Amino acid sequence: MKYSARNVFKGTVKEIKIGEVMAEVIIALPGGSEVVSTVTKESVANLGLKKGGEAYAIIKASNVILGTD
Repeated sequence: MKYSARNVFKGTVKEIKIGEVMAEVIIALPGGSEVVSTVTKESVANLGLKKGGEAYAIIKASNVILGTD
């Protein structure tokens, strides 16, 4: 697998919440952190994502927005 993103996190699929069109996928990372992504149901099927399976969270963003109260 090749990609241009620098932020790649290998983890385990903790949960998949399937909706009408989209699915929320939670990936547990080593150390206890989690990454949550929303993808299409078709992507879940095409990637073969299953609870307990291995997956990569690949993050490429031009902006990171932070906020405080």
